[in-house]
Amino acid sequence: MVTVAPCRPWVYALRLPHDPRAAHVARVTVRAVLRSHGREEVLDAVELLVSELVTNAYLHTEGPASLRLTGLADGRLRVGVWDSDPRIPAPFGDPPGERPVSSVPGDAEHGRGLLLVREYANAWGG
Repeated sequence: MVTVAPCRPWVYALRLPHDPRAAHVARVTVRAVLRSHGREEVLDAVELLVSELVTNAYLHTEGPASLRLTGLADGRLRVGVWDSDPRIPAPFGDPPGERPVSSVPGDAEHGRGLLLVREYANAWGG
C-alpha cells in the first residue's frame, strides 16, 4: 500500500509522562511520523533534537512533557517540546547578546544538548 502525504498542514501531538523512557517514545514517534510523510531527509536531525529536548524535560522538571510535530503547507516542519517548568533554559531565556553561552569541554558527558538545538534552530531560521 502506498501512502501519499497530503499537501495541507498536518499536526501530531504526544503527551509524555515524567518517565525515563519518554525520550525513546518520542524518537520512535518522530521516526514514524516523518517516514510516513516522506521527510527522511530531516529525520536524523529532528530525532536527535527531540531526544535532547525530551531528555532535558525529564532531567530538569518533575512533570510531564508534550511533543508536537507540524508539517506546514510550504514544506517546512515545526517541532515543539514543552515541559512543566515555566522558566526558559539558557541559552534560550536571555535576550540575544545578553549572556554568552559557555563552551563545553570536549570530554564532557553533558551540556551539549541545548547548544545543538540552538545551532539547528539558528541554521533553520527558528
